[in-house]
Amino acid sequence: MGEVDPAFIQEPEHRPRISYIVGKGVPLIDLAPILSSNNVSAIEFEGLVKEVGNACKDWGFFQVINHGVPMEKLQKIDDASRKFFAQSLEEKRKVRRNEKEVTGYFDSEHTKDVRDWKEVFDFTIEEPTIVPASHEPDDKEVTEWYNQWPEYPPELRETCQEYGQEMVKLAYKLLELIALSLDLPADRFHGFFKDQTSFMRANHYPPCPTPELALGVGRHKDAGALTILAQDDVGGLEVKQKTDGEWVRVKPTPDAYIINVGDIIQVWSNDRYESVEHRVMVNSERERFSLPFFFNPAHYTMVKPLEELTNERNPAKYKAYNWGKFITTKKRSNFQKLNVENIQIYHFKISD
Repeated sequence: MGEVDPAFIQEPEHRPRISYIVGKGVPLIDLAPILSSNNVSAIEFEGLVKEVGNACKDWGFFQVINHGVPMEKLQKIDDASRKFFAQSLEEKRKVRRNEKEVTGYFDSEHTKDVRDWKEVFDFTIEEPTIVPASHEPDDKEVTEWYNQWPEYPPELRETCQEYGQEMVKLAYKLLELIALSLDLPADRFHGFFKDQTSFMRANHYPPCPTPELALGVGRHKDAGALTILAQDDVGGLEVKQKTDGEWVRVKPTPDAYIINVGDIIQVWSNDRYESVEHRVMVNSERERFSLPFFFNPAHYTMVKPLEELTNERNPAKYKAYNWGKFITTKKRSNFQKLNVENIQIYHFKISD
């Protein structure tokens, strides 16, 4: 990725500032109370639920420590993905994503029609993952997504599958805390994930000669329920503060995960919690690696505000939409420049 192709260049108003603000307030939450086998006091547990609720409400982002994921499993997937990305482009492209094969390697992803300065490797958690065969609303056919695994490194497949299961376990724990913070039963969201469409991504952001013009990932919100991100010590993730709209950098915390609420939780909570815009900066000296996990429900889920959180005074703010059709519509725009804006949750907003 030597000289910068114009496809990577952001419009002037979206170009990153090279000097940045470090977000002081991104909450750091200790999950030890739900992991320790000792009896945790009700006060401690309620305090944790409240912390999670406040973080979702005020930031849409938070970090967690003492999360129960064995760090050697994170180290293994990090090592294996670095080995994969270190190969030649020709090797990596043997497992390239296309319209038929939706997982695997890809190096020309666009966010809001500008190319991202990154390469990725995607795999789904469930194999096969069942999704609609097309974005057409009346087409009831479904199809199966299978993962593409490279020959090298040979340990990548097993390492990814093992790590993926750790992410699912942590995601359920976090969802329980989020449910409780909304005064719902802890397992209120579990049923939506029976045939989950969750996937995992390994990101590699090479050094960029013009970090003031390009972004690793342009500004966006996550469409799913919850994202769990492991980032290395290089840093680059920026979050748009809800208070003033400023972009702030999330400083890497050793052994912590960064959690963000996705659009689905925004809809389920009827806007009590908000999915927040974020982006990734690149730099000219150091490459960066990260590992996001996207926790997504079954394709047949009709996403709509939960009945328990709506009433006459607080009516539903969204029409129901089908998650499977939503993702197949979104996938289309990854491969075709459609002259329409990509599908977003506000397209389902009920006007006041």
